[in-house]
Amino acid sequence: MNASDSLLDVFEEHRTTLNGVAYRMLGRFADAEDVVQEAWLRWSAADREDVRDPRGYLVRVTTRLALDRLRLAQTRRETYVGPWLPEPVATDFGTTVPDTAERAVLADTVSLALLVVLESLSPLERAVFVLREAFGFPYADIAEALDRTEAAVRQLAGRARRHVAERRPRFDVDAAGRRELTERFLAAATGGSVEDLLALLAPGVRLVGDSGGKAKGPLRVLESADKVARFLLAIAAKPITDPEVRIVEVNGAPAVLVLSRGLPDTVVSVETTDGFITEIHVMRNPDKLTGVLP
Repeated sequence: MNASDSLLDVFEEHRTTLNGVAYRMLGRFADAEDVVQEAWLRWSAADREDVRDPRGYLVRVTTRLALDRLRLAQTRRETYVGPWLPEPVATDFGTTVPDTAERAVLADTVSLALLVVLESLSPLERAVFVLREAFGFPYADIAEALDRTEAAVRQLAGRARRHVAERRPRFDVDAAGRRELTERFLAAATGGSVEDLLALLAPGVRLVGDSGGKAKGPLRVLESADKVARFLLAIAAKPITDPEVRIVEVNGAPAVLVLSRGLPDTVVSVETTDGFITEIHVMRNPDKLTGVLP
Protein backbone atom coordinates (compact mmCIF):
# COMPACT_ATOMS: atom_id res chain seq x y z
CA MET A 1 0.00 0.00 0.00
CA ASN A 2 1.42 3.39 -0.97
CA ALA A 3 1.20 6.59 1.05
CA SER A 4 -1.73 8.03 -0.92
CA ASP A 5 -3.79 4.86 -0.35
CA SER A 6 -3.07 5.05 3.38
CA LEU A 7 -4.14 8.72 3.46
CA LEU A 8 -7.39 7.90 1.69
CA ASP A 9 -8.13 4.92 3.94
CA VAL A 10 -7.77 7.05 7.07
CA PHE A 11 -9.96 9.77 5.59
CA GLU A 12 -12.66 7.35 4.48
CA GLU A 13 -12.73 5.85 7.97
CA HIS A 14 -13.95 9.21 9.29
CA ARG A 15 -15.94 10.47 6.29
CA THR A 16 -19.35 9.64 7.81
CA THR A 17 -18.57 11.67 10.92
CA LEU A 18 -17.25 14.58 8.84
CA ASN A 19 -20.34 14.59 6.61
CA GLY A 20 -22.54 14.46 9.71
CA VAL A 21 -20.81 17.40 11.36
CA ALA A 22 -20.85 19.53 8.20
CA TYR A 23 -24.50 18.78 7.34
CA ARG A 24 -25.78 19.52 10.84
CA MET A 25 -23.88 22.80 10.83
CA LEU A 26 -24.92 23.93 7.35
CA GLY A 27 -28.32 22.36 6.68
CA ARG A 28 -27.30 21.74 3.06
CA PHE A 29 -26.01 18.37 1.95
CA ALA A 30 -24.28 19.80 -1.13
CA ASP A 31 -22.49 22.40 0.99
CA ALA A 32 -21.50 19.70 3.46
CA GLU A 33 -19.99 17.61 0.68
CA ASP A 34 -18.01 20.64 -0.54
CA VAL A 35 -16.66 21.21 2.96
CA VAL A 36 -15.65 17.57 3.35
CA GLN A 37 -13.91 17.65 -0.04
CA GLU A 38 -11.95 20.71 1.08
CA ALA A 39 -11.09 18.89 4.31
CA TRP A 40 -9.68 16.05 2.19
CA LEU A 41 -7.46 18.50 0.32
CA ARG A 42 -6.19 19.89 3.62
CA TRP A 43 -5.64 16.37 4.95
CA SER A 44 -3.75 15.17 1.87
CA ALA A 45 -1.43 18.19 2.08
CA ALA A 46 -0.91 18.07 5.86
CA ASP A 47 2.43 17.32 7.44
CA ARG A 48 2.00 13.86 8.97
CA GLU A 49 4.41 14.66 11.80
CA ASP A 50 2.02 17.39 13.04
CA VAL A 51 -1.03 15.08 13.14
CA ARG A 52 -1.14 12.84 16.22
CA ASP A 53 -4.92 12.29 16.17
CA PRO A 54 -6.30 11.99 12.59
CA ARG A 55 -9.96 12.04 13.70
CA GLY A 56 -9.46 15.11 15.85
CA TYR A 57 -7.54 16.87 13.11
CA LEU A 58 -10.19 16.12 10.46
CA VAL A 59 -13.09 17.18 12.69
CA ARG A 60 -11.24 20.38 13.58
CA VAL A 61 -10.59 21.24 9.92
CA THR A 62 -14.15 20.36 8.89
CA THR A 63 -15.67 22.41 11.70
CA ARG A 64 -13.63 25.51 10.86
CA LEU A 65 -14.41 25.21 7.14
CA ALA A 66 -18.12 24.76 7.93
CA LEU A 67 -18.07 27.82 10.20
CA ASP A 68 -16.64 29.96 7.41
CA ARG A 69 -19.24 28.71 4.95
CA LEU A 70 -22.08 29.12 7.46
CA ARG A 71 -21.24 32.79 8.01
CA LEU A 72 -21.33 33.38 4.25
CA ALA A 73 -24.56 31.40 3.88
CA GLN A 74 -26.32 33.45 6.54
CA THR A 75 -25.56 36.60 4.54
CA ARG A 76 -26.85 35.06 1.31
CA ARG A 77 -30.09 33.92 2.96
CA GLU A 78 -31.04 37.54 3.55
CA THR A 79 -31.89 37.71 -0.18
CA TYR A 80 -33.40 34.22 -0.43
CA VAL A 81 -36.85 34.13 -2.06
CA GLY A 82 -39.41 33.04 0.53
CA PRO A 83 -38.81 30.98 3.68
CA TRP A 84 -35.58 28.96 3.96
CA LEU A 85 -35.62 25.35 5.17
CA PRO A 86 -32.76 22.89 5.66
CA GLU A 87 -32.19 20.49 2.79
CA PRO A 88 -33.93 17.14 3.42
CA VAL A 89 -31.83 14.00 3.10
CA ALA A 90 -32.70 10.31 3.05
CA THR A 91 -31.60 8.67 6.30
CA ASP A 92 -31.04 4.97 6.56
CA PHE A 93 -28.34 4.09 9.08
CA GLY A 94 -28.62 0.41 8.16
CA THR A 95 -26.10 -1.76 9.98
CA THR A 96 -23.62 1.10 10.39
CA VAL A 97 -25.34 2.16 13.63
CA PRO A 98 -26.58 -1.06 15.27
CA ASP A 99 -27.05 0.39 18.76
CA THR A 100 -30.61 1.58 19.25
CA ALA A 101 -29.69 4.45 21.58
CA GLU A 102 -27.00 5.79 19.25
CA ARG A 103 -29.33 5.45 16.26
CA ALA A 104 -31.99 7.46 18.11
CA VAL A 105 -29.51 10.24 18.93
CA LEU A 106 -28.28 10.49 15.34
CA ALA A 107 -31.84 10.56 13.97
CA ASP A 108 -32.91 13.14 16.55
CA THR A 109 -30.01 15.51 15.86
CA VAL A 110 -30.62 15.43 12.11
CA SER A 111 -34.38 16.05 12.33
CA LEU A 112 -35.73 18.92 10.27
CA ALA A 113 -37.39 20.42 13.33
CA LEU A 114 -34.05 20.62 15.16
CA LEU A 115 -32.18 21.90 12.12
CA VAL A 116 -34.72 24.71 11.80
CA VAL A 117 -34.10 25.68 15.44
CA LEU A 118 -30.32 25.51 14.93
CA GLU A 119 -30.68 28.20 12.27
CA SER A 120 -31.41 30.68 15.07
CA LEU A 121 -28.14 29.95 16.90
CA SER A 122 -24.94 31.88 16.33
CA PRO A 123 -22.40 29.98 14.20
CA LEU A 124 -20.22 29.23 17.24
CA GLU A 125 -23.19 28.08 19.34
CA ARG A 126 -24.29 25.82 16.52
CA ALA A 127 -20.83 24.30 16.16
CA VAL A 128 -20.60 23.58 19.88
CA PHE A 129 -24.11 22.11 20.00
CA VAL A 130 -23.46 19.82 17.03
CA LEU A 131 -20.08 18.59 18.27
CA ARG A 132 -21.26 18.07 21.85
CA GLU A 133 -24.90 16.94 21.55
CA ALA A 134 -24.78 14.99 18.28
CA PHE A 135 -21.30 13.48 18.46
CA GLY A 136 -20.39 13.67 22.13
CA PHE A 137 -17.00 15.33 21.72
CA PRO A 138 -15.31 16.37 24.99
CA TYR A 139 -15.32 20.08 25.77
CA ALA A 140 -11.52 20.15 25.59
CA ASP A 141 -11.57 18.82 22.00
CA ILE A 142 -14.27 21.29 20.98
CA ALA A 143 -12.26 24.13 22.51
CA GLU A 144 -9.25 23.12 20.42
CA ALA A 145 -11.34 22.85 17.26
CA LEU A 146 -12.82 26.32 17.74
CA ASP A 147 -9.68 27.93 19.19
CA ARG A 148 -11.57 28.90 22.34
CA THR A 149 -11.03 28.20 26.03
CA GLU A 150 -12.87 25.25 27.55
CA ALA A 151 -14.72 27.64 29.86
CA ALA A 152 -15.94 29.67 26.87
CA VAL A 153 -17.07 26.49 25.11
CA ARG A 154 -19.04 25.38 28.16
CA GLN A 155 -20.79 28.77 28.19
CA LEU A 156 -21.62 28.46 24.49
CA ALA A 157 -22.95 24.94 25.07
CA GLY A 158 -25.17 26.10 27.92
CA ARG A 159 -26.64 28.95 25.88
CA ALA A 160 -27.22 26.70 22.89
CA ARG A 161 -28.96 23.99 24.94
CA ARG A 162 -31.26 26.51 26.63
CA HIS A 163 -32.09 28.15 23.30
CA VAL A 164 -32.90 24.80 21.67
CA ALA A 165 -34.95 23.61 24.66
CA GLU A 166 -37.05 26.79 24.58
CA ARG A 167 -37.79 26.67 20.86
CA ARG A 168 -37.77 23.03 19.93
CA PRO A 169 -41.16 21.44 19.27
CA ARG A 170 -42.25 18.69 21.66
CA PHE A 171 -43.13 15.37 20.06
CA ASP A 172 -45.04 12.63 21.79
CA VAL A 173 -45.30 9.79 19.28
CA ASP A 174 -42.86 7.04 18.43
CA ALA A 175 -41.59 6.21 14.95
CA ALA A 176 -44.54 3.90 14.20
CA GLY A 177 -46.97 6.55 15.41
CA ARG A 178 -45.40 9.24 13.24
CA ARG A 179 -45.59 6.98 10.20
CA GLU A 180 -49.27 6.28 10.87
CA LEU A 181 -50.00 10.00 11.19
CA THR A 182 -48.07 10.68 7.99
CA GLU A 183 -50.09 8.02 6.17
CA ARG A 184 -53.36 9.50 7.47
CA PHE A 185 -52.20 12.96 6.45
CA LEU A 186 -51.38 11.75 2.93
CA ALA A 187 -54.77 10.03 2.60
CA ALA A 188 -56.61 13.14 3.79
CA ALA A 189 -54.63 15.53 1.56
CA THR A 190 -55.17 13.43 -1.56
CA GLY A 191 -58.77 12.53 -0.68
CA GLY A 192 -60.02 16.06 -1.28
CA SER A 193 -61.98 16.40 1.98
CA VAL A 194 -61.41 19.57 4.00
CA GLU A 195 -63.07 17.94 7.01
CA ASP A 196 -60.76 14.91 6.98
CA LEU A 197 -57.69 17.14 6.79
CA LEU A 198 -58.90 19.57 9.47
CA ALA A 199 -59.40 16.61 11.82
CA LEU A 200 -55.61 16.04 11.77
CA LEU A 201 -54.47 19.67 12.05
CA ALA A 202 -53.94 21.60 15.27
CA PRO A 203 -55.82 24.94 15.26
CA GLY A 204 -52.57 26.91 15.14
CA VAL A 205 -50.77 24.69 12.63
CA ARG A 206 -48.03 26.35 10.56
CA LEU A 207 -46.99 25.49 7.03
CA VAL A 208 -43.51 26.53 5.90
CA GLY A 209 -42.77 26.12 2.20
CA ASP A 210 -39.35 26.42 0.58
CA SER A 211 -39.34 26.88 -3.18
CA GLY A 212 -36.47 29.36 -3.46
CA GLY A 213 -38.41 31.08 -6.23
CA LYS A 214 -37.67 28.09 -8.49
CA ALA A 215 -41.01 26.29 -8.13
CA LYS A 216 -44.53 27.18 -7.10
CA GLY A 217 -44.93 27.52 -3.36
CA PRO A 218 -46.01 29.92 -0.61
CA LEU A 219 -43.69 32.90 -0.17
CA ARG A 220 -44.66 33.33 3.46
CA VAL A 221 -45.53 31.07 6.37
CA LEU A 222 -49.19 30.00 6.43
CA GLU A 223 -50.90 29.83 9.81
CA SER A 224 -54.27 28.41 10.96
CA ALA A 225 -55.82 25.06 10.15
CA ASP A 226 -58.25 26.46 7.59
CA LYS A 227 -55.60 28.26 5.51
CA VAL A 228 -53.22 25.32 5.64
CA ALA A 229 -55.88 22.74 4.74
CA ARG A 230 -57.14 24.70 1.74
CA PHE A 231 -53.59 25.27 0.47
CA LEU A 232 -52.75 21.57 0.75
CA LEU A 233 -55.90 20.50 -1.05
CA ALA A 234 -55.22 23.03 -3.80
CA ILE A 235 -51.70 21.76 -4.49
CA ALA A 236 -52.80 18.12 -4.21
CA ALA A 237 -55.37 18.72 -6.94
CA LYS A 238 -52.82 20.10 -9.42
CA PRO A 239 -51.80 17.61 -12.12
CA ILE A 240 -48.24 16.23 -12.14
CA THR A 241 -46.62 14.43 -15.07
CA ASP A 242 -46.15 10.71 -14.38
CA PRO A 243 -46.71 11.10 -10.62
CA GLU A 244 -45.54 8.67 -7.96
CA VAL A 245 -46.05 9.13 -4.23
CA ARG A 246 -44.01 7.34 -1.58
CA ILE A 247 -43.54 7.51 2.16
CA VAL A 248 -39.80 7.53 2.82
CA GLU A 249 -37.50 8.18 5.76
CA VAL A 250 -36.11 11.70 5.59
CA ASN A 251 -34.01 13.21 8.37
CA GLY A 252 -34.84 10.36 10.69
CA ALA A 253 -38.63 10.52 10.25
CA PRO A 254 -41.30 9.52 7.72
CA ALA A 255 -42.09 12.03 4.98
CA VAL A 256 -44.17 12.17 1.81
CA LEU A 257 -42.08 12.14 -1.36
CA VAL A 258 -43.76 13.13 -4.63
CA LEU A 259 -41.94 12.23 -7.83
CA SER A 260 -42.59 13.42 -11.37
CA ARG A 261 -41.11 11.31 -14.16
CA GLY A 262 -39.07 9.53 -11.55
CA LEU A 263 -37.47 12.72 -10.20
CA PRO A 264 -38.18 14.33 -6.79
CA ASP A 265 -40.75 17.12 -7.07
CA THR A 266 -41.88 17.72 -3.47
CA VAL A 267 -41.08 16.50 0.03
CA VAL A 268 -43.62 17.06 2.80
CA SER A 269 -42.86 16.33 6.44
CA VAL A 270 -45.08 16.87 9.47
CA GLU A 271 -44.44 17.54 13.15
CA THR A 272 -47.01 16.45 15.70
CA THR A 273 -48.00 17.15 19.30
CA ASP A 274 -50.82 15.56 21.28
CA GLY A 275 -51.99 13.63 18.24
CA PHE A 276 -52.35 16.68 15.98
CA ILE A 277 -50.11 18.06 13.23
CA THR A 278 -48.59 21.32 14.45
CA GLU A 279 -46.11 22.13 11.66
CA ILE A 280 -45.73 21.12 8.03
CA HIS A 281 -42.58 21.58 5.96
CA VAL A 282 -42.98 21.59 2.18
CA MET A 283 -39.75 21.47 0.18
CA ARG A 284 -40.07 22.30 -3.52
CA ASN A 285 -36.74 23.94 -4.33
CA PRO A 286 -35.28 21.48 -6.90
CA ASP A 287 -31.74 22.33 -5.79
CA LYS A 288 -32.55 20.91 -2.35
CA LEU A 289 -34.18 17.66 -3.46
CA THR A 290 -31.11 15.83 -4.73
CA GLY A 291 -30.53 13.88 -1.50
CA VAL A 292 -33.99 12.49 -0.77
CA LEU A 293 -33.70 9.28 -2.77
CA PRO A 294 -31.76 6.53 -0.94
